[in-house]
Order: sequence, then structure tokens, then C-alpha cells
Amino acid sequence: MLKVTNYQTATIDPYGKGLGRLPSASVQLDEAARLEWNLLNEDVSLPAAVLYADRIEHNLKWMQAFVAEYGVKLAPHGKTTMAPQLFRRQIETGAWGITLATAHQVRAAYLGGVQRVLMANQLVGKHNMAMIAELLTDPEFEFFCLVDSVEGVEQLGEFFGAAGKPLQVLLELGVPAGRSGVRDAAQRDAVLAAIARYPRAIKLAGVELYEGVLKEEQDVRDFLRGAVATTRELASAGRFARTPAILSGAGSAWYDVVAEEFAQASAAGKIEVVLRPGCYLTHDVGIYKKAQADIFARNPIAKKMGEGLLPALQLWAYVQSIPEPDRAIVGMGKRDSAFDAGLPEPARHYRPGTSGPRNIGADEGWEVFGIMDQHAYLRIPPGADLKVGDMIAFDISHPCLTFDKWRQVLVVDPTYRVTEVIETFF
Repeated sequence: MLKVTNYQTATIDPYGKGLGRLPSASVQLDEAARLEWNLLNEDVSLPAAVLYADRIEHNLKWMQAFVAEYGVKLAPHGKTTMAPQLFRRQIETGAWGITLATAHQVRAAYLGGVQRVLMANQLVGKHNMAMIAELLTDPEFEFFCLVDSVEGVEQLGEFFGAAGKPLQVLLELGVPAGRSGVRDAAQRDAVLAAIARYPRAIKLAGVELYEGVLKEEQDVRDFLRGAVATTRELASAGRFARTPAILSGAGSAWYDVVAEEFAQASAAGKIEVVLRPGCYLTHDVGIYKKAQADIFARNPIAKKMGEGLLPALQLWAYVQSIPEPDRAIVGMGKRDSAFDAGLPEPARHYRPGTSGPRNIGADEGWEVFGIMDQHAYLRIPPGADLKVGDMIAFDISHPCLTFDKWRQVLVVDPTYRVTEVIETFF
């Protein structure tokens, strides 16, 4: 039996980037406040990844309230943060479980105390299967993975049959030119027939899809309605081994549409709808800000809930050089921030020793126009009061690829006092 780790007793890594000076004695992750670090007092090394505690709390409650309006469940995609401390916070706020993508991520979540995982991916390879089989020795751990091929079912059936550990699977539906998932009724029926050949090893628990590969709302709705029909058909035929059966979908862009279309299935009582957005926890100022604006434009429930999701993750870095009047070089780069969905955006400027940060932005002429491994090229407006040693906070687009560049992330309160250190497991 694997030993579940209590991350409340895990300690801060004294050699991690973005941290401050540590005493000789170890300090627990959730006891960082006693170190009395303050970001603005230069008590921590920059660059640093920073989470704002009040905004995280707002986003947690907002999304949980949203899914409650539809009577559906939430299993946030943990690949965004890969932080069991944050997983536990999501579950404590009401999440049904955590979604993950790989066997190693599942193991990290389990060791962090997560007891229900939906792996929104196929489980392939003997060592990956062995990792999951080991976790299934815990009778309180509930796990699901996806199947979309006869070959995949056969490999799972043979392995878990020999291991004597029944595996719950969800039939994945797909679309032409999309990602994984069965494309038509013939493929679906072949996979279902394969599952039936392994009654002891493979248990069909529900239906899953990922609608994020589609770009048009009507295409998304058609896909979702087909999934509802398939799930009802299988439920009526008694094909599910779990009651209630699971119907799952929703990334971070179309979760409102998925909630609308799937809620009718949930209302029947025999089907449990599980949504899987992950980026809501930290949100961003790029691709997910746009997605949220679209949601507010089309969804009446989101509109009535007041202030929506707030960007809760920033990167802080020092100005290292001002070689030209309109250009500064900042000590932050590709090793620190996502850059696949837009460059970091300057948001705040602070000079150590002054009263507090001030907001800056593109409307004033501040812009990152290039990024290297450890440097960002910052365009500055004419006459800007900027000096070497000043601190700049950057908003980001795409939190997933920012988190995976950080082993430890600081949590700060509204006064920029560090209250906790979050550990990631990529």
C-alpha cells in the first residue's frame, strides 16, 4: 500500500527559485507566514510566481456556485496546477473529484490525499497500468479512465484481469479530425462489445467527451446532444456497471454550454454529470479571459452571478537594464512564463521603498514585445519613471504552461505578505 503524504507537513525547498531566506530549521509549506516574507520588501528572490489568495478564494466559490445552479458536479482538471494543496482546496470547496491526464499525475494526486480521479485520457502501457493497479489496492480510491478502441480495451482487460483489480472506464466519444474518441456507431459498438468480453476486469461506468476541439457553438451543442442520447441509450439497455452512470465533458472554454446541454440528463437521477474545467482557479488575461467574456455574453446564469473569474496568477521580476529610452530588459523569460498563447503583459510597477505598486498597461504604452529564456524585452512609454531594480508584475495567458515552470509558487495576501508556499508535481 502506498503511503498517502500529508502535504501540510511537507517543507519548503530551500533551493527553489522565487523564495526567500530560510532558517536552518525546516518550514512547512502552509506555515510560510511565520517567515514574515513580504514580496514588496524584497524578502524573496525574483523572478517569482505569485498567487493572490483572495482571488483564488473568489474563483473557487464562483465556479462551485455556477455548477450548483445546474445541479451538476465539478472535477477540475488538475493538470493546470499539478498542486495537491490546491486540489484539496478545490475538493473542500465542493468538487466531486479531480481530473488528470497521466498515470504519474494520478499517483501524485493520490499521494496528496485525493480519493477520486477521472483520468481524461487512455491508460496505455504496462507500467502505467501497474501504477494504477497499485492505487486500486486502496478500496476507498475511485478511478476512471477512457477507452476508444478494441485494442485498448483488450490490453486493459488482460492486465487488470490478471491483477484481479476491476477497472472503471468511460466510453470516449470523438469528432472527425478531432482528438481521441470513437468517431461513429460502428467504432462505438465494437468498443462496447470488447468491454463485454471482460466482465470481471472492465466496468463501463459512463460516457466522456472533450468538446474543446470544436470552434463553433452549434457544433459543440450537436456533439453534446449526441452524447446525451448515447448515454441514455446505454443506461436504458443496462450497459453501465456504475449507478449513477457518469456523463462528463467541459474544458475551460465551453463549460457553460456543456452544463446547459448535460443538465437535462443529470435531472433524470440515473446519470451523474461531471464537468472538468481547470483554468478557472487562476484564470488569466489572455485566452481564458476571452473565453469568459464569451460565456458572459451567451449564458444568463453567469451574468446574474456578478463579478466573474479573476486573474489570480502573476509573475514578478526585476528591471535589469534600460539600454535605450524606450526599452527595458526584465529578468523573466521563457523559463518562467507561458508564451504559446500570448506574451506576458505588464500589469504593475513598484519601486522598492515606495508606498505601493501602481497599475500599468498597454494603454499607457507598456508592452512585452519579445522574450528569451531568461529575459523579456519591455517597451516603455516616453518619460516613464523606471529604474534598474524596479519590480514589474506580469499577467499571463495560459496558466497551465506557466505553472509547469515552477516547483514552488508563493501565495500572498492583499498586503503582499507570503502566507503559504504551493508545491507542484510536474
